[in-house]
Amino acid sequence: MPTELSDLDIAIRDGDRAAFASIADRHRRELQVHCYRMVGSLHDAEDMVQETFLRAWTSRSSYEGRSSFRAWLYRIATNSCLDLIRKRRRVVPFDPQSGERAEVSWLEPFPDSMLPAHDDPAAATVAKETIELAYIASIQHLPPRQRAVLLLRDAIGWSAKETAELLETSVASVNSALQRARETLGKQVEDREERTSSWQPTAEERRLLDRFMKATEQADMSAMAEVLKEDAVFWMPPDPEVFVGRDLIVESWTPFLTGPARIGDFKMVPTRCNNQLAAANYVRAPGEETYERLALDVLRIENGQIAEIVTFPESLFDDFGLPERI
Repeated sequence: MPTELSDLDIAIRDGDRAAFASIADRHRRELQVHCYRMVGSLHDAEDMVQETFLRAWTSRSSYEGRSSFRAWLYRIATNSCLDLIRKRRRVVPFDPQSGERAEVSWLEPFPDSMLPAHDDPAAATVAKETIELAYIASIQHLPPRQRAVLLLRDAIGWSAKETAELLETSVASVNSALQRARETLGKQVEDREERTSSWQPTAEERRLLDRFMKATEQADMSAMAEVLKEDAVFWMPPDPEVFVGRDLIVESWTPFLTGPARIGDFKMVPTRCNNQLAAANYVRAPGEETYERLALDVLRIENGQIAEIVTFPESLFDDFGLPERI
């Protein structure tokens, strides 16, 4: 007795591109997260998802159903990302001896609104792994295949056998690559289970964000110093310069907020990305009536203080649905 054809079988048989795209689109959000982790850039990740769907459609006749359609899409997405990483040479050399932060010039934030919904089965792929900026930046140091193995094993939760099949290699090679990747990243990988997609800011963390925004709006550098850890870090991709230490950060900001280089009055709008609190900066230049987009600050909080601020350009505001001016 013949078995009933699935919607996917029918779409492939009939060459129904719209139906095929609709089925593939069910996996869009989790594939965006996977590609983002691989390449570190939101916009490149979106391009890779589109490339994945295009490659899937073009090679649809090769899908034989021996693995799930989802796994087949992950195979295509991973290989698309590996191609991009190699083409653009997007691996940051890792030097564990220096302890210095290396530049990840292509790093971009990932809006929380684009994460899989909590009732989406794909949410588990985020809950098992951190998507915080510090982690995303760190894994850009890994060689491409090590990065893929780490994410497939630890983030997606695939077995060594499944990962080996996807990457067309041996289980031994997968286990070796995973060990090397974990050794490179060290404790940051060990702590991954503590930060999940279900994370919600505490009342204390929300108050800290409010204090940070108020200190910026009021150009109160003493209040700003109070919310920063003594060894806080500030950087602005793609600028390679990194400011380490509360005093240096406050000193570098003071001229733009209160000194002769002051650029105007600030207005801050709270938002979220990478499971972190963030604030959008708007500035009103002297003599102007409206506040214009300036920059996006993403905060990492430790023990009631801000441990890191990563600032991104205003060109990313549209991805967060932020207004052009206020």
